[in-house]
Formats: sequence, structure tokens, C-alpha cells
Amino acid sequence: MIDQIFPETLKILSDLIKFKTVSGTSNLELIKYCEKKLNAVGATSSKTFNESNSQANLFSTINGKDNLNGKGIILSGHTDVVPAVTDEWTSDPYIAREKDNKVYGRGACDMKGFIACTLAVAPLFASKKLKAPIHFSYTFDEETGCLGAPLVLADLKKRNINFSACIIGEPTSMKAITAHKGYNEYITHFTGLSGHASNPESGVSAIEYAIRYSNKLMELRDELKKRNSKKTSFSPSYSTLQIGKISGGIGANVIPDQCSLEWEVRPINKDDGDFVSKNIDSFAKDILLPEMKKNNPKGNIKKEIIGEVVGFNKEEKSEAANLVCNLTGDNAKETMSFGTEAGLFQNSGISTVICGPGSIEQAHTVDEYITFDQLKKCLKMLISLQEKMVN
Repeated sequence: MIDQIFPETLKILSDLIKFKTVSGTSNLELIKYCEKKLNAVGATSSKTFNESNSQANLFSTINGKDNLNGKGIILSGHTDVVPAVTDEWTSDPYIAREKDNKVYGRGACDMKGFIACTLAVAPLFASKKLKAPIHFSYTFDEETGCLGAPLVLADLKKRNINFSACIIGEPTSMKAITAHKGYNEYITHFTGLSGHASNPESGVSAIEYAIRYSNKLMELRDELKKRNSKKTSFSPSYSTLQIGKISGGIGANVIPDQCSLEWEVRPINKDDGDFVSKNIDSFAKDILLPEMKKNNPKGNIKKEIIGEVVGFNKEEKSEAANLVCNLTGDNAKETMSFGTEAGLFQNSGISTVICGPGSIEQAHTVDEYITFDQLKKCLKMLISLQEKMVN
């Protein structure tokens, strides 16, 4: 069966890679493509949109008309990809290239490979009467704060549809992942007052205040290690904080009036994320800002939230994880540090597991690829799921 479906999987993956669905840009043509394929085999579909109607989530159901609340299973993937600098690639990142039993292209691994597999097996699910519905959920802007998934989940709650499990096909080398840290990303903007460097009192250095803010973040980073002295299943076993970029200034002889700081927190629990935000916000408001305003009433510090992705917590008895382990034959249940939409589905009361083809080591890289072997392992899991839902 895998050999019969595999050529179609490669074709679909090639088609999906052609859609340049970089986060923040339109994915409507890709969604139209997926909806057409699913509806062609009898699925019923609905879409939810962002405020400008330029991006959409697709939620499609097979065998849902007669058994909509039959505790169905969701196969979920995000449609957006990170940008690709074309000049750095061996070939066009948006044209699939097959070589040495691999498919190269932006999103091949993260995570259009999984979406291609689900679309390829959709006719198989539609060919039999299932014991419960199978659902296909394709979202937008996961890479930039999981912006699409909450709209899907709100719509499903409104429609009062129940589910037994959700499989999120992020690249895990087909391992069952049962927990991951949260992911909070911020940009803090500093507004000072420009002036000539020969007279420091004439201005307010935005960079100076950004440095003091950074030093406070580093203190909080050390506190995070102390807050979680117990060993966890994560590596590292504590919440992490990192400053990734500082931008500001035009020259050594000019007091900089603008500076921005890009930073992130990966908390192992919500309390750690709240701890960082509370302390850094208080430091900025009570210490730094009053000093800035002495020389510049218009001085300002603004923390912009790029995304706050909830963590994915390990369940004592996970119906979704047990299902995937049964399907793959691998009973190992692991954790990871990168964020996904899993916590959102879990917080909506849906048993969730992360398991998909490809290695996270290939995600977001130049010449990103997925191996034929990983795609076939994913197809095997999905075919086994179909058989389980029929028998």
C-alpha cells in the first residue's frame, strides 16, 4: 500500500513547496489546493480567517456527516514556513528537488512533508466506513506565535465538536513527543534623546538603558536555573532565557535615541514565564523609565509581544501518545525544547501528541530536506490508523 501511495505523496509535496507561504504572508492558494483535494474525496470543510482575510485555517472532516461527535482524531499541521535566502541555496527553495532519496525545498521537513502524507492517505480514509471521523487541520502562522490555531479551536468549541486525540505532525523523526517547553518571544523598544557625544548630559542614550535592561534579564536567567533545581525530562532541565539581537545607534559620536532588544524565554511552566515578565516589567517601569524621563519626558520603554506559546505538559495517561506508540510500534515517549501548537490543543481538552516525519535538525536550514524513508514511515503510521479506525 505504501508503494502505491508514495508517488502521489511526492507529487503533493512538490506542489505544496511551490506555495511560498512564508509566515505573515497569504496562504490562501495553498489552502484552496488542500481543500479541493479533501473535498474531492467527500470531506466537509470550513475555514477561519485572520482579520484581513489574507490567511486562513482549514478544518476538514471525513465521515463526519453521520458521526460528527464520534470522538474523532485530528491530524494537524501548519502551512507557514520560515523565509529562505535564495542565494544561499543550491537550488530554488520553492521548487522541490529530489536527490539521493531526499526531497529538498523550504518546508519539506517543517512541515509540508506531513501535510503531503495526510492528503495522500485521505482517499484511503474516505474509502471505508470509519468508526469515528478523521479530521484534517491546517493552520497559518505557527512559526510566529501560533496565531492561526486559536481561531480553529475557538470555532470548534462554538460548534461543540468532541475529539479523542490530536496528532501534530511536526518533525520528530516519527518519535512520540509528549511534552515541550513554552516559547515567549519579545522585542523591547527604547526611546531616548539624541545629542552630541561630547555632551552626554544633552541626551539620553537608548543603548545604555537597553544594556541595563539586558543585565537585568541575565540576572533573571540565573534565577530561572535556581527556581528549577529538580531534574526534569527537558534538556536543559530548567527554563531558559536568551537575548538574540540588539539594534541601535548610528555612530560613536552620536548619543543614540533608539534601540531595540530581541529576546526569548522558554519556560518549563507558566509560572517561570510570569516570573520573568513581572520582574522585567517592574524594573523597566520603576527604575529605568523614571531615570530616562528626567532628561527626556518623551523617553519610553515598550515591550512588544511577538508571541507567547503555551507549553505542552506531559499527561499521566495520554490517549494520543498511546495511540501513536501503538501505530508506530515504538513505545518511547520523549520531550523536546522547541515550541508547537500542541499546548493549545491540549488546553482545549484534547489529548495531544507530536509525531511527524523529518528531523528537527533539518528544519529552518539552508537546503532543508526530508528523506523518503521518513515520509514512508509517516505513511505507514497513517495507513495503520485508517485500519484501526475501520476494524
